[in-house]
Amino acid sequence: MPNKKTYYVAGMDCAACAINIEKKLNKIQGVKKAVVNYATEKVMVESEVEIPLAELQNVAGQVGNFTLIAEATGHDHAQMLKSEKLQLLKKQIIVGAIFSVIAMLLPYYGMIPSLPVLKMQTVFYLLLILALPIQVWLGAQFYTSTWAALKKGQSNMDTLIAVGTTAAFAYSVLATLWPQIFVNAGQKAEVYFDTSIVILTLIVLGRYLEAKAKGKASQAIKRLLTLQVKTARIMINGQEKEIPIDQVKKGDFLIVRPGEKIPVDGLITEGESSIDESMITGESLPVDKKIGDHVIGSTLNKVGTFIFKAEKVGQETALAQIIKLVEAAQATKAPIQRLADTVAGYFVPVVIGIALLSFIIWLVSGSGFVFAMIAGVTVLIIACPCALGLATPTAIMVGTGKGAQEGILIKNAESLEKIQIINVLAFDKTGTLTEGKPKVVNFTNVEILKLAYALEQKSEHPLALAVVNKAKELKLTAADVAQFKAQIGKGVQGIINGEKYFLGNQELMAENEIKLSEQEKKAIGVEENNAQTVLILATEHKYLGLLSLADTIKPGAVAAISALKELQIEPILITGDNSRTAEVVARTLNINRWFAKVKPDDKLQKIKELQAQGFKVGMVGDGINDAPALTQSNIGIAMGTGTDVAIESADLVILKGDISKLVKAIKLSRKTMATIKGNLFWAFIYNIIGIPVAAGILYPSFGLLLSPMIAAGTMAFSSIFVVLNSLRLSRIKL
Repeated sequence: MPNKKTYYVAGMDCAACAINIEKKLNKIQGVKKAVVNYATEKVMVESEVEIPLAELQNVAGQVGNFTLIAEATGHDHAQMLKSEKLQLLKKQIIVGAIFSVIAMLLPYYGMIPSLPVLKMQTVFYLLLILALPIQVWLGAQFYTSTWAALKKGQSNMDTLIAVGTTAAFAYSVLATLWPQIFVNAGQKAEVYFDTSIVILTLIVLGRYLEAKAKGKASQAIKRLLTLQVKTARIMINGQEKEIPIDQVKKGDFLIVRPGEKIPVDGLITEGESSIDESMITGESLPVDKKIGDHVIGSTLNKVGTFIFKAEKVGQETALAQIIKLVEAAQATKAPIQRLADTVAGYFVPVVIGIALLSFIIWLVSGSGFVFAMIAGVTVLIIACPCALGLATPTAIMVGTGKGAQEGILIKNAESLEKIQIINVLAFDKTGTLTEGKPKVVNFTNVEILKLAYALEQKSEHPLALAVVNKAKELKLTAADVAQFKAQIGKGVQGIINGEKYFLGNQELMAENEIKLSEQEKKAIGVEENNAQTVLILATEHKYLGLLSLADTIKPGAVAAISALKELQIEPILITGDNSRTAEVVARTLNINRWFAKVKPDDKLQKIKELQAQGFKVGMVGDGINDAPALTQSNIGIAMGTGTDVAIESADLVILKGDISKLVKAIKLSRKTMATIKGNLFWAFIYNIIGIPVAAGILYPSFGLLLSPMIAAGTMAFSSIFVVLNSLRLSRIKL
């Protein structure tokens, strides 16, 4: 069984950093796959055997000053580092902003009346005094990262910033301390300290805003974590005692009162209530619960007080499984991201080459050293691989989080991408399109139901349970039954008030020589032709009436099938039931193609046949009997609780089996992919247009040369734009 571990990566400042770390980790012997997500600042390592964190850290350290931190088990060191980083960036922004305003206004100092006029060289020295601490303090993070990368023969986004701002700063220092060099060359000594100060401030501001925006993109996980209960009230010898949630053990009996959250997953043993499960399933209406019903940890108890037995605690609870699944999905990469990763891997050295080329061209053309330097620096500043690195993962983060809120659990980024390409959706019937348990849908009269209730209350057969439930729903009372006898595959019999009754199929009637008239046979046939199971009630000498039972269609199934067709997806029914049942269900749901009497293993072949015809097939099933077909399909969808086998066999899990959420999942996938494509388009177009403009391509025709400060602002905006565009997914209506 492969080991999967997730670690926080401290020190990443750009997409190139993530790619370099990922390449190194994937070279470790025993690592099956390592995926570094720049947006979440996490790495997911999958290996055949457990690889020590120290070894992973050592390899990551070979790339640069990066630290791998294990997931929090108590003190969250990773979160502490993030908070400290944000606080530092905030302080740097404030200081940088103050110094930027002073630096930009200082050259115009002499224009203020009644103030003494300063020599320009004095102004240069004052600007140097302002710029030096900014270059050292704000620039330190870029120099440290650049040096660590260069020692390994690599480059990253920080390399561009360090080289660009240092060029502007170094040139200005030269012009301040040795102005004669420029005078002797026939040029005027000018400084660009304000440029280096403003650029560093804007880039730090961009990083701060990007970090805040990325934090919003990961709100889904944070919201899920806040749902977790901190304490529980345990029942010991009839006495209540409040204990920390991590002390709750399987088998403990816990009490929950109205308005409280249920601590862990379990089974109600005393009392009843109405529970709001929307935080887990996305269902808005409360669910009534009684003795014997399961409850989900972290859901909200609305009305009654009850005691339940803890069945799943800690990482076994439904909420813990959901959090684990969403985190795993956000750590993966969609296939569409490969292009962006490939480009980002070569981005920095290419940009440095373009910057050097533009510097040389302008210098050789006679435009002067200053002009050439500004063009080269602007190219370095405006280039932004981070927008490419953030384009896909931020959208995946928000999309999977949105899905979790809706009760749709998406296993990985690839699954989220694949859902939107399917054009055929194959459905299993039982438990998927239908409720999966029989219900009484028709009966001759109430007296017939009362007699059937009396006979069936001693049986454990699913059909008997359906009869009992219907009688209880109508609040009927049952008479006593003597000499009760059940015959497997036929029905039951017993004596009520001295008379013998039979309840079952036609085989039971024939065995006991109970004659049915042609009219009675016709009435039974009508029910059976509607794919309903018929229970016949009779005495030893006379037919009395019948009850019809059926596995009813799920609420909303008809509307969901119709919506799928509107999305240009053809629904197909594949079931192991008989042809009559399959036809009735297909006809009711307006499904044109259906296959009956298909065994679980044969479903796999049906999926293959559809795929051979060129269809992109999604399979919807229960995740257990349909496991081979779910695995073979382009996208496997399990209807269930979202735990255990369902999660393992499917790419996507619909909580509570609400079929309408299938439509939402497909719409979510399409909108997420549209957002990713929009992000990538922006990231590519921004760099394709921005870099040549920064290099001065418009200068010969229009006299336009971009300012390094404007370049810094647009660079910061490009990353923020991608994150904000992804965040729009959290507000979409599905």
